[in-house]
Amino acid sequence: MKEKWQHLQQQPWFKWLSNRYVLGGLAFLLWMTFLDVNSFIIHAQLNAEIEELESSIEYYEQEILKDKRQLNELTSQPHKLEKFAREEYLLHRPGEEVYVIEGLED
Repeated sequence: MKEKWQHLQQQPWFKWLSNRYVLGGLAFLLWMTFLDVNSFIIHAQLNAEIEELESSIEYYEQEILKDKRQLNELTSQPHKLEKFAREEYLLHRPGEEVYVIEGLED
């Protein structure tokens, strides 16, 4: 057994891995990857969440622009406002009957 240990100690890779600076660096990498509160894994998850939130920001900015255009159109043209109210909210004038026909919409 003692012979095997001495033979192992003579190997170049064992000398390199048993260096205290290498061991300290490996321990640091292990700690920062898995155990720390601010580990690399948590940073990767947070970066993915940031990308998702940035894409949702872009989506909502596009929706705001679309709604602003529609609001501008509805306030400048009263006949389009009436058409919008009738189509979206099924509003009708007194004495009118509204028939809702459901169909396939894409």
